[in-house]
Amino acid sequence: MPRMEEIDQHGVVIQTQVNYLPEQSDETGNRFVFSYTITITNLGTSPAKLISRHWVITDAHNHVQEVRGQGVVGEQPLLKPSQSFEYTSGTVLTTQVGTMRGSYQMQAEDGTEFEVEIPQFVLSVPRVLH
Repeated sequence: MPRMEEIDQHGVVIQTQVNYLPEQSDETGNRFVFSYTITITNLGTSPAKLISRHWVITDAHNHVQEVRGQGVVGEQPLLKPSQSFEYTSGTVLTTQVGTMRGSYQMQAEDGTEFEVEIPQFVLSVPRVLH
């Protein structure tokens, strides 16, 4: 049985929540707008700074959009142990259903860089997926 620190020595946990925004969408024009809220929690023992992000957004037609950038929502938050950072952003799909996954490039207090995977989550107009 692996020890906990071998599973993830940095202890950064990602939680996601998605909302469909019908008031910003145009279903007849195949424009489906979603917001997503990400909570990043540092369960590790040392501070970690979020340096950059990489997203892979895939729609129902397997059209893939990749997004890379510095920080999130204009910030590069420093997460102390047991501290969380939450932000909300959005994306637009041309289909009613899609997925997002990605990673954050983080930097530990000692300068070591590491990657935190953002598990895939589904973007879906309500009542489309059962």
